[in-house]
Amino acid sequence: MTRRLQIWTSIVTSFALFMVTLDNLVVTTALPSIRVDLGASISGLEWTVNAYTLAFAVLLLPASALGDRFGRKRIFTTGLTLFTLASAAAALSPSASALIVARAVQGAGAAAVMPLSLALLSEVFPAGRRGLALGIWSGVSGLGVALGPVVGGAVVQGISWHWIFWLNVPVGLVLAPLAALRLTESRGAGRRIDGPGLALAGIGLLALTFGIVKAQDLGWTSATVVASLAVAIVTLGSFVWWELRTPEPMLPMRFFRSRAFSATSGVSIAMYFGAFGAIFLLAQFFQTAQHYTPLEAGLRTLPWTGTTMIVAPIAGILSDRIGSRPLMALGLALQSGGLAWLAAISAPTTPYSHLVIPFVMAGAGMAMVFAPAANVVLSSVRPSEAGQASGATSTMREVGGVLGVSVLATVFSGSGSYASPQAFTDGVVPALWVGAAVLAVGVICALLVPGRERQAELAEESRQAGVEALA
Repeated sequence: MTRRLQIWTSIVTSFALFMVTLDNLVVTTALPSIRVDLGASISGLEWTVNAYTLAFAVLLLPASALGDRFGRKRIFTTGLTLFTLASAAAALSPSASALIVARAVQGAGAAAVMPLSLALLSEVFPAGRRGLALGIWSGVSGLGVALGPVVGGAVVQGISWHWIFWLNVPVGLVLAPLAALRLTESRGAGRRIDGPGLALAGIGLLALTFGIVKAQDLGWTSATVVASLAVAIVTLGSFVWWELRTPEPMLPMRFFRSRAFSATSGVSIAMYFGAFGAIFLLAQFFQTAQHYTPLEAGLRTLPWTGTTMIVAPIAGILSDRIGSRPLMALGLALQSGGLAWLAAISAPTTPYSHLVIPFVMAGAGMAMVFAPAANVVLSSVRPSEAGQASGATSTMREVGGVLGVSVLATVFSGSGSYASPQAFTDGVVPALWVGAAVLAVGVICALLVPGRERQAELAEESRQAGVEALA
């Protein structure tokens, strides 16, 4: 029974995870078509991506709390259903505004799927085999990332951009009933929904993203941008203050007393900042600056995104044997070096063959972070807090992605435009240098993660603390 349960849990959670990670990047190769079809500006394109990731980031922790209290299977299935319905709404969108709203609802559904898929999976695998399970989970996530631009490009070129969303509907209609029938219910420590914390985090992240996006058009010193960033600082500061004082916080600040958790959060933010910001621009670079078709552009991202699918399971297994710290540090160094290499050689006439090696470096680097980071986070908290902790680290990643797209697009707008291939390249190059610099900071964060032996001790301490709390 246990073996069968492990198989069904792996299948259902993996396919669901694949669907939501696919939608992180499936839209990237469709952006030029959406820009023309719906008359969207660069800021409109940003919101098409960021509406999804921002809703995802803000609602991950509440979704984890709902899962812990009302049942992880129940909330996971509800998230799948919401994601499927929102996909249909996105496919039917008549305007950029309608598409942005539908993408936000998609992100809300995905927020229930991502962390609870990890919590459900970790629940049915013992600690000694968790690295393998997380490797599978990360490999599927990598596959979704890998195929996102390719699937998007093929669908846009073969049919229309609307169908990148229609593809989710039949998959969701099959997975939701399977989840209800085949998964077993599990709960964490019963928690109330932290309404004030949710409101403060949502307003703060929205204000921060809005300010960065509007800075492209209005300038950093404009009243709108300054006011927006001031609201972000005040509300996010208030969020921390509230979380320190409320008896049932959405994000327990004591998690950050763990050096492992804090350092891994920095790693996750840096990785998604560089990866999402760079892919947002490079997927357009192939079409706008080098005049490839959407499918050709998507295929050319495969050395980057496809490498994650191959390396991620290996990194998951190695994280149990050699520890997470060396894998994460090397991974971020490879990503940083890959982006710096791309920044140094990118031009409208750069041969594609010159881009392959830095793409592979960046993809391998991403894959070396996924499972090791998850392993560190799950080992640094009590088993009953797995859902909350995985929601927290997923939030960090998505916030990094939102900031990466917003900041790098702002850097792009300051130096380039869509006016010509050279103008587009002039904006991409400095943006890639910024991404490489942030990833280099992530290497420092990775080196602060405790080593393998110390991490094992911390995991045992967390387990014992969980047993004592239940006693």
